[in-house]
Amino acid sequence: MTRVLVVEDDPQLVRALAINMRARRYGVDAAPDGATALRLAATGRPDVVVLDLGLPDMDGVEVIRGLRSWTRVPILVLSARQASDEKVAALDAGADDYVTKPFSMDELLARLRAAVRRTEEVPADTGPTLVETADFTVDLLAKRAVRDGRDIRLTPTEWHLLEILITNPGRLITQKHLLQEVWGVTRGNKTNYLRVYMAQLRRKLETDPSHPRYLITEPGMGYRFEG
Repeated sequence: MTRVLVVEDDPQLVRALAINMRARRYGVDAAPDGATALRLAATGRPDVVVLDLGLPDMDGVEVIRGLRSWTRVPILVLSARQASDEKVAALDAGADDYVTKPFSMDELLARLRAAVRRTEEVPADTGPTLVETADFTVDLLAKRAVRDGRDIRLTPTEWHLLEILITNPGRLITQKHLLQEVWGVTRGNKTNYLRVYMAQLRRKLETDPSHPRYLITEPGMGYRFEG
């Protein structure tokens, strides 16, 4: 049974989430604050964490950082904070996805299922070495990309950027994280680097670069690979 740790200080919302999740055969534990969440995560080892950012004892971003110091458990943020900088801060701290309140229960459960699938598809200790889509194949060990039976030449920077995205399938990778990992910079005014290189990758890999199927932009936040 997949176990979900719900970190939320609203008892009515916790009850609604628990009813819907248990109806779909998830096991549910609840924590009303950050300290309890960190303790339950360490002792109960949940498969997914659903986390509110507005907790009574600490900010949810600190809970994310605390979890990320020792576990790769998927973290789905569920918060009323809608500002882009709030979302980016949570994602940069290590959250895997972000749903804003008010929310659709169906959407939340779909995001929850997606998070569980990603942990099942990609082993925790090793990422994928061969990624196959309907349009292209990427062999990370061989540093080789093939489309329509032909090798695609990628620059070292393009490889680095693509590798980060495809080894985190479905996860939103923020602009700040990509800038730091690929170019060693975190300044927001360098996002033109990303736009240029993502455009190049799409021209080389996507069938219709103007309507990408795999290399998706999340406006104002970052990019994700949908395989």
